[in-house]
Amino acid sequence: MDSKNLTLLTDLYELTMMQGYFEHGSNETVVFDVFFRANPCGSGYSVTAGLQQAIDYIKNLNFSYDDVDYLRGLHLFNDEFLHYLSGYHFSGSIYAIPEGTVVFPREPLLKVIAPIMEAQLVETALLNIINHQSLIATKTSRIVYAAEGDGIMEFGLRRAQGPDAGLYGARAAMIGGCVGTSNVLAGKEFDVPVKGTHAHSWIMSFPDEYTAFKTYARLYPTACFLLVDTYDTLKSGVPNAIRVFREMKEDGIELTNYGIRLDSGDLAYLSKKARKMLDEAGFPDAFISASNDLDEYLIHDLKMQGAAITSWGVGTNLITSKDCPAFGGVYKLAAIQNEAGEFVPKIKLSENTEKITNPGNKTIYRIYEKDTGKIKADLVCFADEIFDPSDDLLLFDPIETWKKTRMKGGTYTIRELMVPVFINGECVYPPKSVSEIAAYCKEEKETLWDETKRLFNPHPVYVDLSQKLYDVKKSLLDQMSKE
Repeated sequence: MDSKNLTLLTDLYELTMMQGYFEHGSNETVVFDVFFRANPCGSGYSVTAGLQQAIDYIKNLNFSYDDVDYLRGLHLFNDEFLHYLSGYHFSGSIYAIPEGTVVFPREPLLKVIAPIMEAQLVETALLNIINHQSLIATKTSRIVYAAEGDGIMEFGLRRAQGPDAGLYGARAAMIGGCVGTSNVLAGKEFDVPVKGTHAHSWIMSFPDEYTAFKTYARLYPTACFLLVDTYDTLKSGVPNAIRVFREMKEDGIELTNYGIRLDSGDLAYLSKKARKMLDEAGFPDAFISASNDLDEYLIHDLKMQGAAITSWGVGTNLITSKDCPAFGGVYKLAAIQNEAGEFVPKIKLSENTEKITNPGNKTIYRIYEKDTGKIKADLVCFADEIFDPSDDLLLFDPIETWKKTRMKGGTYTIRELMVPVFINGECVYPPKSVSEIAAYCKEEKETLWDETKRLFNPHPVYVDLSQKLYDVKKSLLDQMSKE
């Protein structure tokens, strides 16, 4: 869709805080981190997505005359502040982990370095965009894993929570590993494959099932997938589909992309019976597609039962992430720049250990085992820290600090995850197509251990702190406890 001005897509308190900073003349440069505390859906990892829409949002930030007039009508904001808003533009810097990267709790997905009024305004929209798409990309990745190489098609538009959720959910699903979507607008906007068959209403609108199938096959001979469960799957649907396939073959039509779709009943039993019927009729290469409230757990169970399904159409449970409908990303202040230009670390305390933030202007290094290429751990550190993979590296759990691993120099490789997106208000991040991001995501998942990818009780990937960051955090905690 065309770029939108989403400047007012924010919570009111962002604007009231901005006016407070404006009135007190405080507009120091600060660092805010976007991160999440737990993987959704019981997953061992997450997939970050939505960065391109975040970029579009930042590029289009400006308060129109109508926006300013609306805010004036709220009788909350003075004229001087509204005048400031009328000339607002984002002048800060943003760093982020690229879309499609596998990520883990408590590490920044994105950081904003900007005057505090600018940084405060963008909080809500950035979280809205990144939380939603990261959630759907992660859910999709789990579903793709359960399918063990079979194609997953995103069929959820009619059940999504509104047009934008359907459109950008489809985008995230493609990043997470879907091979196509039923969403035609998503196909147009993001240049991704669109796929689909027909509905039961098509069958019911004809005098009989055979005529409906034959008519459809004549219209789409190179993409002929017939929905066989309108009346009786095994007694009517599959036999009529076979009859049509046989007639197409007799007419000299090469059958390359064809098959049946099951949308109800016992999918394991019906698919195995249908497979046998298709094979015996001479159509061993016919695809069997299935839909009907699928998710990763049902697909996993059907695969264990030997279901003869070769592609899966997943709708409601994917596009809404029904079992875990929120990603849980947060936006927290991490540092304030002083007059000397140094970033002074800030920390948020909580009685819940997992809610205590990591202070300072940070970056993330990913540590890989050199011989396997698999992720050993992620290391959160200050942005100016540098590590040499020829040196030994001590990794330790920042909470259970006695859990330590020493990586010998030369046995690991290291990669900085965060890249510049905006520098002083200018976008420096090259756009990537959804297909490119999806291919990158597939490569990313190959760096995960099988134990982390499994659906049930996955092994966590460790997110550690550098010694320097750990010491500063501990010092701040000790200081707070004395006050």
